[in-house]
Amino acid sequence: MVDKEINALATALLERIDELTKEMAARIRAGSRAYHYDVVPEEDLEDACRIHVGNALQALTGQVPLDTGAAADIGRRRAAQNVPLPSVMTAYRVGVRYFWEAVVEEATTTSLVDNDILVSAASAMWEIQDGITEAMVSGYHEAVAGRLLAGDQERSALVEALLEGRSMDADAVWSAAEVLDVPHKGPFTVVAAEVPRIGRRALPDIAAVLARRGIRSAWRLRPELQLGIVHLRTPRDLDDLVEVVREHAERRVGVSPSYGDLSRTGDALRFAKVAMRGGDAGSTAVTVFDDSPVAVATAGAPDVMARVVAKVLGPVEALPADERALLLDTLEAWFDSGGSAEEAAKVLYVHPNTVRTRLRRITERTGRSLSDPRGITELSLALRAVRQTPRPPTSESTGAED
Repeated sequence: MVDKEINALATALLERIDELTKEMAARIRAGSRAYHYDVVPEEDLEDACRIHVGNALQALTGQVPLDTGAAADIGRRRAAQNVPLPSVMTAYRVGVRYFWEAVVEEATTTSLVDNDILVSAASAMWEIQDGITEAMVSGYHEAVAGRLLAGDQERSALVEALLEGRSMDADAVWSAAEVLDVPHKGPFTVVAAEVPRIGRRALPDIAAVLARRGIRSAWRLRPELQLGIVHLRTPRDLDDLVEVVREHAERRVGVSPSYGDLSRTGDALRFAKVAMRGGDAGSTAVTVFDDSPVAVATAGAPDVMARVVAKVLGPVEALPADERALLLDTLEAWFDSGGSAEEAAKVLYVHPNTVRTRLRRITERTGRSLSDPRGITELSLALRAVRQTPRPPTSESTGAED
C-alpha cells in the first residue's frame, strides 16, 4: 500500500517536471553567486535540474533504479566550468530543499499520501539524494584530478624542453612562461639535485616551499636528477633559495649562474650540473656556481682532474685507507682554516704540532710545498677533485673477504 502511494506521488510530480525544473533552477541561481549566466548557462542549469529531478522521482517510484552516471557527468561539467565545489554543494542543498518542499506541497494538496507515508517517502528521498550527491562529487573530483594531471604533464614537458635547450621562438618561450607561471624575463637560475634513488625526488614539495617565500619555480624529475627553473626577483631570492635547498637536500645540489632569457636554460643546466659535481661525493653540499670557482673548475673537467690527482696526490692515495684519510682530512682542515695549523688543530681535536707533522708528510710524499703558491694551488685542486669523486667501496666496507 505504501509503495503504491509513494509511486502515485512521484508520478504526479513527474507530470510537473517542466515547472519543477524551472523553479529549482531559479532558486539555485538566486542562492549561489557562482552560478551566474556566463559560467553556467541557463540551458545547462535547467538541463541539470531536469536530470536530477527526473532521476530522483523515477527512483522514488521504485520502478527504475537510480542513475548516478548522469550526476557524475554534471559534477565533471561543473569542474570544467571552474565552479568551486562548495558552490556546487550549496546549489545542491538549495535544489534538494526545493524538491522536498514540492513533495510536501503535492502530498498536502492532493491528499495522495498521509503523514506516515510521507515520512517513508522522506527517508527514501534522502537516500536517493545522497546517492546523486555522492556521484556528483565523485565526478567533480575525477575531473579536477584529470585536469591537474594534464597540467602537471604539460608543465613537465615544457620544463624538459627548456632544460634540453630546444630551439624555441619568442612566442613559444612566452607561452612556456605562461604555463609554468613564471615571468618571461629573468633573472632565473637552474637547480640540479642528485636524487636519493631512481624515481624519488631529491627536494620534495620544493615548489610549494619556495612559493611560500614568494619565489616561483617549475621542476622536472629525471631518473638521477631533480631539476628546477627558479625565478629570482631580487638577489635576496637567491639567498632564500640556497637556504631552503640546504634545509631539504639529501644529496649534492648545484645552482647555476643567473641568466635573463628562458631560452638559455639549457646552458644554465650545464653549469648547475658542474656546480653539483663540485660538492663532495656522498654529501648534501649545495654549491653555487659563482661562489665556488675552485669546486666548479675541478668538476668541469673530470678526466683532466683525474690525471692531476694521480700526478699530485698519487703517492698519498697509494697509502692504506686509514692513513690516506688522516692526511687528506688534515690537508682539508688546513685549507678550510686559511692555512692555520692552530685553527685546523681545533677542528681535528689534535695538537698543532700534530697537524704540522702530517702536513710535512704530505709535502714529502707529493713533493709539493705548502709554503709555495704553486704547490698550494696544485694540492688544493687535486684535493677538491678527490672529494668530488665517489670512492669505490673497499673490502672492509662491503664485508668481502681477502
